[in-house]
Amino acid sequence: MLRPFSLAIALCALSACASLAPLPVKPGDPSACAERRQDRVLFGMNSPDGPVSEAQWQSFLADVVTPRFPAGLTVYQAKGQWRGDSGQVEQEDSRAIDLIHPDTAEERRRVVEIADEYKRRFKQEAVLIVSSPVRACFAVTAKPRGRVG
Repeated sequence: MLRPFSLAIALCALSACASLAPLPVKPGDPSACAERRQDRVLFGMNSPDGPVSEAQWQSFLADVVTPRFPAGLTVYQAKGQWRGDSGQVEQEDSRAIDLIHPDTAEERRRVVEIADEYKRRFKQEAVLIVSSPVRACFAVTAKPRGRVG
């Protein structure tokens, strides 16, 4: 009775390990994985002058964020809350941006510039930046090979 149970445990352990295996990397493959940094930047949409409008947000994204990360980014709409200088818990609409980039001092500086400009432009107390190392892999469609003959 113990043997089938032990076998089941072993199979579960092996399958769990297999699911955690890294994605394959082939030299020269455009979908190859690379070590990167992920910065998630969270912006509150309330300001002392009233809510940041969609037009203001789009302008900020186009003028400040995209020039610093033209290769791409992801924007999320969110609801957030935090305790500001007033001591009160404030709830507000928010935006989050995910930036995946090489982990260099220059790239980190660009992320901080984005946060600083948002705080300045919209009179914010803070902008949250959450950073972590990641392994990023592009899953791309293989180009068909030409036929010979």
